[in-house]
Amino acid sequence: MTLAAPLRGLHKAHLFIQAVRFEHTLFALPFAYLGMFLAAGGWPTWEQFAWITIAMAGARTLAMASNRLIHHKEDASNPRTAERHLVKGTLRPWEMGALMVVSLGVFIFAAYQLNTLTLILAPVAAVYVVAYSYAKYYTWSSHLILGWADGIAPAGAWIAVTGSLDPQAVLLAASVAFWIGGFDIIYSCQDYEFDGKYRIQSIPRRFGLVGAFWWYRGLHLLTVASLVALGVWMELGVFYFVGVGIATALLAYEHTLVKPSDLSKLNRAFFTVNSYVAVALLVFTILEVLL
Repeated sequence: MTLAAPLRGLHKAHLFIQAVRFEHTLFALPFAYLGMFLAAGGWPTWEQFAWITIAMAGARTLAMASNRLIHHKEDASNPRTAERHLVKGTLRPWEMGALMVVSLGVFIFAAYQLNTLTLILAPVAAVYVVAYSYAKYYTWSSHLILGWADGIAPAGAWIAVTGSLDPQAVLLAASVAFWIGGFDIIYSCQDYEFDGKYRIQSIPRRFGLVGAFWWYRGLHLLTVASLVALGVWMELGVFYFVGVGIATALLAYEHTLVKPSDLSKLNRAFFTVNSYVAVALLVFTILEVLL
């Protein structure tokens, strides 16, 4: 009997982790570290490393929890999302709301531990990562809005180290926004029919599946161009550009996996290849700034 409450707590925590897809932090966290290492020009302090990591976890959990709560009614009508926790009832709306409050508190506290500008901008970032979930009701550019929500990660880490938002950080944030926005367009192709039925706006609905793929290609070309421009601007060396080359090859491979007429390998492209892109850039950038 004495173990019942702790076990229930562990089970609930596991459900929360599943609900917000915590493993997808692999997409944004490496770019936060990328901004951190580039801003520091080497190793940041351990305090900076720890609080940036905690801030990232808090912000991303806030974004995902709010997304699940805002969309849980339409998720019940979509076969792709019908197994989500709020739909099935394994988590309740008030519990997801409580997770949002806790995540917001963690994010703000972590920002407070870093520097004044980080703390001042943290509420702005929090509002943005919650508000973007409403974008698809109003504009087909919601994918780009989502991209900039993830672009906050490297820019925020840069600010956390330097106490200022430098132009290089904005360019790095743009590369992330183009990258995330590009593959979110393709991910939304799965819901092409559903979005039309429920009047949800997206680039696939606005420009068709073929047009959406041109957006996808164009945004990822901008991703590569932004990363190259950043390396030239900051006078980075061979290790960084090897990382960019590997990321470019992975993106090119990703684009061979999906077609407007065949989305069967979408999960492989979306989850697996994209995580490798982020990790490759981070590893080779760390080698660059250290060696």
